[in-house]
Amino acid sequence: MLVDSHCHLDAAEFGDSASHLAQQAAELDVRWIVVPAVEAANFAGVAYLAHTLPNCVYALGIHPLYVPQAETNDLIRLRAAVERAMDDERFVGIGEIGLDFFMPELTTDAMREKQTHFYVEQLKIARDFNLPVILHVRRSQDTLLKHLRRIAVAGGIAHAFNGSEQQAQAFISLGFVLGFGGAMTFTRALQIRRLATALPLEAVVLETDAPDISPAWLHPGMNTPAQLPKIAAVLAELRGQPLEQIAAQTSQNVARVLPRLGNLMMA
Repeated sequence: MLVDSHCHLDAAEFGDSASHLAQQAAELDVRWIVVPAVEAANFAGVAYLAHTLPNCVYALGIHPLYVPQAETNDLIRLRAAVERAMDDERFVGIGEIGLDFFMPELTTDAMREKQTHFYVEQLKIARDFNLPVILHVRRSQDTLLKHLRRIAVAGGIAHAFNGSEQQAQAFISLGFVLGFGGAMTFTRALQIRRLATALPLEAVVLETDAPDISPAWLHPGMNTPAQLPKIAAVLAELRGQPLEQIAAQTSQNVARVLPRLGNLMMA
């Protein structure tokens, strides 16, 4: 069994093919797909997918790339949506949230301040509902960690991790696992591959981030959740461990940090 811990199956790039893609992945033993929201406008969409497709669950949050057009009222909408979703077994956490200090338009003083405000307020929602978070981590590791130390949440996933080993250990110490996907499949991605090899397997989860971060064999084409088994095979080769062990442990890791999904996996 495999779990795609991060996949934007509701993305416009997929058109009306979400059902086909989820089924295609299921036939390759991708038993669960976590679909995080990115803005208030798609809260209902990710929930609908999770209730329509048997191998999907969802998270609710406001992605840093969507913060520029977000309004303060969207945080109120998020809190209300989370409160309603707490009775929904398909709802697994807060995400995708975080900070992006890579995109030039997001690195002005004003946008850093707005991003940080939205990140902090969403951490507070996660804390108040005792929910894990799914983090967007791009050139922002230390700032993310600073606020996580101040606002304690129930762990989660640092998605598409590309920091140092010291930063990785800091996230792990706060109850997080680290997501590895298509970037790991490129031989030139030396730091990511070193981390994926050196970290305890208990700290690693697999993801596609489809339709983005296509693996080496698809680049620059569109990524899909059906690529997860081959991504898992790359991790197995890098670590010199059986694919079955990689699949079992990474799936177990997702169940541990997203316990609401863990309940479904045990059902």
